[in-house]
Amino acid sequence: MAEQSEAAKQSGVAEQSDAAAQPDAAEQSEAREPAAAHEAGRVEHRRILIILSALMLGMFLAALDQTIVATALPTIAGDLHGLNHLSWVVTAYLLTSTISTPLWGKLGDLYGRKKLFQAAIVIFLVGSALSGLSQDILELIAFRAVQGVGAGGLLVGAQAIIGDVVSPRQRGRYMGYFGAVFGASSVIGPLAGGFFTQHLSWRWVFYINLPIGIVALAVIAVVLHLPVTRTRRAIDFVGAGLLGGAVTAVILITTWGGTTYSWTSPAIFALEAVAVVLIAVFIGAERRATEPIIPLRLFRISVFSVSNAIGFLIGFVMFGVIIYIPLYLQTVHGASPTSSGLQLLPLILGMLCTFIISGRLVTKRGRYKIFPVIGTAVMSVGIYLLSLMTPSTSLLTSSLYMFVVGAGIGLVMQVLVVAVQNAVPRSQLGTATSSATFFRTIGGSFGVAVLGAVFNNRLAANLPKHLPASALGEVHGSNITASPAQLDALPSAVRHGFVLAFNDSLHVVFLLGVPISLIAFALTWFLKELPLRDRAYVGEDGEDGEDPDHEPMDTLSRFEGKDASPADGLSASHQAKR
Repeated sequence: MAEQSEAAKQSGVAEQSDAAAQPDAAEQSEAREPAAAHEAGRVEHRRILIILSALMLGMFLAALDQTIVATALPTIAGDLHGLNHLSWVVTAYLLTSTISTPLWGKLGDLYGRKKLFQAAIVIFLVGSALSGLSQDILELIAFRAVQGVGAGGLLVGAQAIIGDVVSPRQRGRYMGYFGAVFGASSVIGPLAGGFFTQHLSWRWVFYINLPIGIVALAVIAVVLHLPVTRTRRAIDFVGAGLLGGAVTAVILITTWGGTTYSWTSPAIFALEAVAVVLIAVFIGAERRATEPIIPLRLFRISVFSVSNAIGFLIGFVMFGVIIYIPLYLQTVHGASPTSSGLQLLPLILGMLCTFIISGRLVTKRGRYKIFPVIGTAVMSVGIYLLSLMTPSTSLLTSSLYMFVVGAGIGLVMQVLVVAVQNAVPRSQLGTATSSATFFRTIGGSFGVAVLGAVFNNRLAANLPKHLPASALGEVHGSNITASPAQLDALPSAVRHGFVLAFNDSLHVVFLLGVPISLIAFALTWFLKELPLRDRAYVGEDGEDGEDPDHEPMDTLSRFEGKDASPADGLSASHQAKR
């Protein structure tokens, strides 16, 4: 009995010891779980940064080419004897990049984004190499058009791929990187263009793209893993052709109107008629297309339609107003083209700061509507401040005004892309992303044309007020604004009078930008705020991280305020595959 009692005691002690050990083990397991999750998060963050580095190189190529060529244009015109066609070196690039943007987005949705992004890099590099080898101005224009096709795929592909591999909630962490790309290209472009033109050859403005693009291709091939779509689908070539024709007419109107042709000339009226007819036929064709380039049903999603309307107005103001800031610095302050690019740093710094801040806050709080509201308000204030600049305004004061404008733009641009990507099903991710870029670019074309017409009109009216009658026959506003360095050759009194006329005209342009910004501000209040997804579409192994069939079910119902079946948000081909 004593032995049994002793054994029972020992057994009880052992059970108590085991029971005490079990909570300790559970506590250790619970303690390890956050550490493991933290480590997994760090690994995923590193993976995304590596992918992002390759995407940023691709975007940097396209963004850099918009700024690096500008300082080399006079030298190019002299070497290739093509002064009369020089504007087409820029227009051809803008035209093909804008036209190809929706097509790249749709093709990415249909056939997968990795190969399309790689193809865009290759096309861009081929265009760059051929541009550098051009022997006459017509060859250069043609090869710049090839470059533009690749650039359209680079800009859209990078943002759409990020939409695949990073959830909307976490995407804010990486907004600052994209802002840094555009900021760096704006600064490096004019400096590199001037350096190559002066010390090497203008051809290196294009050749420099080759090593950067090759590195981007290699990194993309190794680190980016996305699901490959092999289903055979019809491409809407009719819609693409109609949209391309309409965009071509619009860009030619904005390029030629008020410069090559009068706004009331038969050529401009004919282009306007062509644009209206092609847009109407395009809408009809998209209603019947199996895989439309821009599905019209996306416009029933309020976040999509409101965001694109805001993006159009932001592009109108951003391109239409900001294009005159370097001209102001060169004409009023006597800055060189290169130094005026550097003096835009406050604007770029403002954009970069708010890119980073808004992105972090979107990730932390999961809310995005407040940033476009604040951003458009700040931008409106900043543009009004620009209208206060005079020939006596110091560079420090004008820099502060530029910082305010940049801060406002930075709060809006990338947040709108996140909102659009979060609002549509994965089957339409590339299309929605390309649409955001497309409408912003078209808005910029209209802004440059409309505000340019206002500026030229006011300058023609103001010159007689500030110049003696004897000088009016010799001084032409269009020539001076095209080459501000010509001011140095004018007599002091004439130069002073031109600067006053220029400043008065620019005052009106900036003032006109204020109500456009306020309209964008009003539209932001209609932007619906939807919960941001916490999961990415594509995981680390390249497999789908989230079933796309589940996303569209509540997509259209949330945006339209009615019930929707899962098939409503899917493309026809996706439904067929199901």
